[in-house]
Amino acid sequence: MGLSCGLVGLSGCGKTTIFNAITSAGATSFDGSEMNRAVVGVPDSRVPRLIDIYKPKKVVYATLQVIDIPGLSTGSTANQGRGNKLLGHIKDVDALLYVVRCFNTERNDPKRDIETIDIELMVADAQTLENKIARLEKKAKGCKETAQEVADCLEVKVALEEGIVARKQNLSQRHIVSVFECNLLSLKPVLYLANIASVVDLDSPQVRSVRSIAEAEASEMIAVCGRDEAEISQLEPEERPEFLRELGLLESSMERLIRAAYRKLGLLSFFTAGEKEVHVWTCRQGDRAPVAAGRIHSDMESGFIRMEVIGYQDLITYGSEAAVARAGKQRIEGKSYEVQDGDIVFIRFSPPK
Repeated sequence: MGLSCGLVGLSGCGKTTIFNAITSAGATSFDGSEMNRAVVGVPDSRVPRLIDIYKPKKVVYATLQVIDIPGLSTGSTANQGRGNKLLGHIKDVDALLYVVRCFNTERNDPKRDIETIDIELMVADAQTLENKIARLEKKAKGCKETAQEVADCLEVKVALEEGIVARKQNLSQRHIVSVFECNLLSLKPVLYLANIASVVDLDSPQVRSVRSIAEAEASEMIAVCGRDEAEISQLEPEERPEFLRELGLLESSMERLIRAAYRKLGLLSFFTAGEKEVHVWTCRQGDRAPVAAGRIHSDMESGFIRMEVIGYQDLITYGSEAAVARAGKQRIEGKSYEVQDGDIVFIRFSPPK
């Protein structure tokens, strides 16, 4: 399960610059698909230690897919406009990254920019719901369940038209099921990226405004020196930390974004490890052992028997799997076990016949 994020923002917000800062893609313009897309490995500081212990022939990191569409503008999604078609590129992402202008601080109004993005997403969502309602109306006359589905979609659409994004509508589980196939953009989790000119702006009124909006939604804001970090991303990996420190940053925007996205989406990482391969896997907090095993292979979920587990910190403390076992720290877990961040697992399962 790779994490996917869609960058949205107004024209001139520095979205593609931040796309480059996150992905090191070096994008300069949009191609015929009218978007930029990159898949990058997710940094994990635990992997080098696992490499030292297991000496694997292969290392596989978890992935982040970032999709960057051209900037939106007021009215760009109305009447099935170009903006509406562009937003279709990010229908299936896990989270949206709102890129907000916090440079040229005297001229920019982050609150207004965020409201404009929300409006464009709501217009697109209302059109999607309208299309579904029109498609189901005839069937709804003779089917109680379909009639309820149409009514639910109409309620969400009316609220959108009143200016309430879907993620703030406190939708019931029934409503969520009714609108599920629509992949509503304004229902997706949002992280805010404040694009600043320099670290001097880290506590500017504009940045504080974005942070306040994020906190009101129980979300997070990440300040990014887009232009400078995009340039640093083009350097050799071993050279980047020094230049980030000169900016007053301990880590890249990529690393900060990943942690924030994992927190927002309730994700965690676990490992399979051995001489053959060290592999980072992703699942949701609270996933039980068979579900996590299914991230590795569907046969492991359907034929799950047990999970052998070593905690990452225990492995580092004792230095090898054998030493962990001698210390009594290796565990055998069953189907009810909830996988924890940093677990190193081996799955016992019965292959399909």
